[in-house]
Amino acid sequence: MATEARSRDGVVDGVRADLIRLHETWMELLFPRQRTAKHSVLGKWEPSEPLDRAKYRLWSALGVPLVGLLYPLMLVGLATRFYARRFDSAAARIGIVGVVVLVTVAWGALTLAARVQFGAEARGFYAVLAASIVAVVSSALAMAFRAKGGRLVTVGLAYPFGMTTVLLPPVVAALFSPAVGDVVLTGSVPLAEWLLDRVFFVGGFDEYLRTNYDLDQWGGLGYVILWFVVAIPLGWILGILVSLANLARPSGESEAGPDSGTNPDAE
Repeated sequence: MATEARSRDGVVDGVRADLIRLHETWMELLFPRQRTAKHSVLGKWEPSEPLDRAKYRLWSALGVPLVGLLYPLMLVGLATRFYARRFDSAAARIGIVGVVVLVTVAWGALTLAARVQFGAEARGFYAVLAASIVAVVSSALAMAFRAKGGRLVTVGLAYPFGMTTVLLPPVVAALFSPAVGDVVLTGSVPLAEWLLDRVFFVGGFDEYLRTNYDLDQWGGLGYVILWFVVAIPLGWILGILVSLANLARPSGESEAGPDSGTNPDAE
């Protein structure tokens, strides 16, 4: 019981610290010495003039609901960062070249299996071959951009290519397995329709795509292209959420695993 109580207290304290850090970051958009006040000899800045105090309180009040909305997204960012660093740790053991070789061997085996199942001239084989090339190149680029570092490079390039590597295997598996296809390929149809209706409607581009292309064309290559298109913005979103998580728990501090606020993981 005492251990459970301490665990709950640790989680509550962690949530409180995250919320305070996010709110201080919001306050620092307009006012000085908010986020790093505890490390400053001068302490947190506080307004002295009545008008400044009113603006300070108003800005603080506006930040409360915003922080409440952002916090669940920040938790997604923490989970993403947690697993991304696990992958980085594993990749560091074999190096970029080792990762690329491993991915190439795995996708090469899939391509060989596709050739056996579909035949060298079948469109299904070409769909798997195209997915294999994209996945291998994407994994190499993701590792290279991740190694280069920098927030813009990591968010803008490393995460999108990383998501491409993650999302393509289930699509290719769906081309082989009817059971997987019932989930992945069937579920891709409403996603494609939503994108056409909500994203590609500008200039009648949706009608052009509907008239000239189909997901089942070229042995299912349309599904591969669809998920490649989805992976890019999804990678950006996850990268932004990781950046949000870094605001609350910057690099160099301990972070919790995605399911607990009490197990530290040195960054």
